[in-house]
Amino acid sequence: MLQFLNKDDALRPTTKDLAKAAGVSRATVDRVLNGREGVNPKTVEKVNAAIVEIGFLRNIAAANLAKSRTYRFLFVLPQSGDQFLDEILRHVAEAETAFAADMVLTNVHHIDENDPHAIAAFLGSLTCDAVDGVAIMAPETPQVRDAIARLQERGVHTLPFISNQTLTDHNCVGIDNYAAGATAGTLMGRFLPQRPGKLLVIADSIQSRHTLERRSGFDTAINGNFPHLTALPTLETYGSDQRAGTIIPAAMQRQPDIVGIYVFASEARVPLQIIARAGAPQGAVVIAHERTPSTLAALTDGTLDAVITQDSGHLVRSAVRKLRALTDMRVTLKSQEKIRIEILLKTNI
Repeated sequence: MLQFLNKDDALRPTTKDLAKAAGVSRATVDRVLNGREGVNPKTVEKVNAAIVEIGFLRNIAAANLAKSRTYRFLFVLPQSGDQFLDEILRHVAEAETAFAADMVLTNVHHIDENDPHAIAAFLGSLTCDAVDGVAIMAPETPQVRDAIARLQERGVHTLPFISNQTLTDHNCVGIDNYAAGATAGTLMGRFLPQRPGKLLVIADSIQSRHTLERRSGFDTAINGNFPHLTALPTLETYGSDQRAGTIIPAAMQRQPDIVGIYVFASEARVPLQIIARAGAPQGAVVIAHERTPSTLAALTDGTLDAVITQDSGHLVRSAVRKLRALTDMRVTLKSQEKIRIEILLKTNI
């Protein structure tokens, strides 16, 4: 019968071995491993050095089970987002089931992404007594940036979700949005190799870092490789259906030589509906972001030419794994957490 051979557990360093190597008590080792206060910084350094020296590996799962430890993670998401947000919420609910054996609890709080003071006030109300980690999707503003810094000071682990934040840039969960915008620009240019004209560019808000990066990547690709195309200033809908219904048709009327439309918000349903009602210019290429029922339908009926997307389930699972690693003072597998940029066409949906 096939058997898997494991290393002899007796050869693995234990907390007793670690305490001996560091010259401290097992109680002190336990306090260091669990990040509790009351340990001299020099003692912490000695224990960490001994961990490396003897190759100590802590069995986090066993320790959590023994202490009935539960991970409490909160997803702070925008109020607007429509179908794309629905996909994220569905996967957050799935994650609690998928990670149930790891004692992970997930919850969601919705914010007004256009009110940085309200976002900062909410983040200011969170403490490590109530939550272990927060994945936040919000525009980067001075108020939000400062609130995140104070949240981390209070011992709550924080990572940006989809939309990046400078303070926690290394832990961002999402695609490379500059590359995603550049991909959209490259596709647009290759779809329009001989046809000069203007490109209508639509977002919910240019304040979010992911939209800024997408716009920057798009402009770089268009300006650097397709001089016959001109990208117009961004139309911002601010997530308002009424505003979108006013500014998009008006822009299409003012610019008769539009040959392409790029919707780079996370939710394209409303702009696509308005474009369809207003009547997109004949032969105009339309590119949007994120796989949702509306973008799939638009690809199917031909009103949308391509979708730049990311796996929303992978996004949520990666956020949970990263928050758990931060809580346990570990690192995740980089290749596992890399979110791929995907291109959907009518032929591969």
